Amino acid sequence: MAEGFFDPPREFGPVPFWFWNDALDEKEILRQISSFEAHGVYGFVLHPRVGLPREIGWMSERMLQYVRVAVEEADRRGMQVILYDEGMYPSGSSSGQVVAEDPTYRCRCLAKVDLEGELPGLPEGHHLVAAVDRATGGRMAVIDRPVDAYIRGLHYVEEGPEEDEPAAADLLNPNAMATFIRLVYDGFAEAVGAYFGKTVIGMFTDEPGLLGKCRETGVLPGTTGILQHVNKVLGYDFTPHLPALWYDDEPDAQQYREAYLGAVNARLEETYYRPLSDWCSRHGIALCGHPAQADEIGLLRYFQVPGQGIVWRRLVPGNGSGLEGPESTQAKCSSSAMIHLGRRRNSNECFGAYGHAFTREEMKWVSDWCFVRGVNLLIPHAFYYSVRGCRRDERPPDVGPNSSWWDDYRRFSDYCRRLSWLNTDSRQVCSVAILGASDRLPWEAAKVCFEHQRDFNYLEMRHLIEDAEVDEDGVHLGGMHYRVVIVDGKLEMPLAIRKIVEYLSRAGRVVVFGEGEVFEGAAIARTSQELVVEVDARVEVDLEVGPSHPELRYRHVVKEGTHYYLLCNEGLQTLGMEVEVSVGGQRIFLDPVTGKEREVGSEMELAPYTLCVLKILSNQGRSG
Repeated sequence: MAEGFFDPPREFGPVPFWFWNDALDEKEILRQISSFEAHGVYGFVLHPRVGLPREIGWMSERMLQYVRVAVEEADRRGMQVILYDEGMYPSGSSSGQVVAEDPTYRCRCLAKVDLEGELPGLPEGHHLVAAVDRATGGRMAVIDRPVDAYIRGLHYVEEGPEEDEPAAADLLNPNAMATFIRLVYDGFAEAVGAYFGKTVIGMFTDEPGLLGKCRETGVLPGTTGILQHVNKVLGYDFTPHLPALWYDDEPDAQQYREAYLGAVNARLEETYYRPLSDWCSRHGIALCGHPAQADEIGLLRYFQVPGQGIVWRRLVPGNGSGLEGPESTQAKCSSSAMIHLGRRRNSNECFGAYGHAFTREEMKWVSDWCFVRGVNLLIPHAFYYSVRGCRRDERPPDVGPNSSWWDDYRRFSDYCRRLSWLNTDSRQVCSVAILGASDRLPWEAAKVCFEHQRDFNYLEMRHLIEDAEVDEDGVHLGGMHYRVVIVDGKLEMPLAIRKIVEYLSRAGRVVVFGEGEVFEGAAIARTSQELVVEVDARVEVDLEVGPSHPELRYRHVVKEGTHYYLLCNEGLQTLGMEVEVSVGGQRIFLDPVTGKEREVGSEMELAPYTLCVLKILSNQGRSG
């Protein structure tokens, strides 16, 4: 029996959202926490949710008293708590309290007005940003003004399912965000700060959106003075290009839209993510959660636990969603950020709004999809405090106490604990990086690598000029050594980054895939097979299977001096194969479901919805 693998510490178990969505009772809170522990769940994200009675208001003394009860009980039982920073979501508005404190903190936007003469007078709070000529003729004005936007509320209107819609705050306004931090973060610190860093391990911020939930169309994220911030980030005056934000027939419209949104995100880093991250660091806890988009890897640098989230059945078995599109990048996004930023954990909020038809098999498949890509903290969405009335149908399903599999949940929680342990404090064996932007990660080359069992990480290009070590042998970052860098598609590269990519290309370390820009000395791969050939010419093949199985995923880690291979069947058919790995030695099969081990040879069968672990007991060269 592999001791550490069989029974890892509690910290590696799943930490579900716990929806507080009905009238709360101290005895019931204690009963549910006891039930969590009995089923192998040793932590929770304390998430006040729609369905709370109005007498339990957001950050009210009554709500905070229930928070104290839960945190104190978790502390007594040796469990972990992550606090949730919003009265529903998206984060940043303190359930409308930020705007209630100062109406000028309301979410703002940029809107256009086509001009046929002089601009008419503007209402109070509306400001002219610029009046500009269009490239195709005509003239337009751009206005900075409040936008009709809200966040989801904590309370039902009467019996529901309609709910309150608190005003969304301006996340780009530093004064508004200072108010948010004071109301929420300082409020939690005052209530349960004595438990920070021990029982309370983090604060979860959720999908902060620049326009909240917006009722308007045809508007862009903005704030008063945003053009000055955009100009500073871009290094040129964006004013002549403002029409491109709305009109496709403007020159290079898509390019300028991306430039504007990138600059706005840079402002968001300064007004939102950095202050929250710094606050958490000062208070000894981790900023957890995830940004609004699945491939926004640049924003993850502000998270002590980088995370992403799988919701709305965007990833399911059998339809290609696990390999195609921006959502398919999210697990590698967070695990790559963890490694390159020197973090210990990375998370995924999973199963949200998968519907009542969600099955135990799908839950296992999504979990394995995360684990084999390096995720080591699952945050199941969600355990419901109550399923009374319409609560049962609010972003279902309950994947915990009110599910059909709850009686046998310990089997799943122990499974998650073992694989999270294996992916933590271990070193990934991987020599391939796929270059990405801070707000966009390519998936086409990643799909080829996955289907041919060539593991990789995403390399946000900023690392090349900030903290990576680059030489003729490749890129060194976060304990990794990438001997090949794949450029997939067209990436807008600042000059300093371009020069480094050109240097790597002349050293023979760059492979350009698809329609990517060609650099001197780069290998060109226009097809999947050409990409595999060019990668293999530069790095040793770590794992080979015969016959070929595009449905097989793998991850190779070294933990406490021992090599482990995670092998996962993401297809719907059993895989029969002979497995060859680059590490020699006795091969032990570890069953993550039971924690037991047995010796195996090179021939294997892997059923659908299955992940297994190969443990290699010594390192003596290639082994069949």
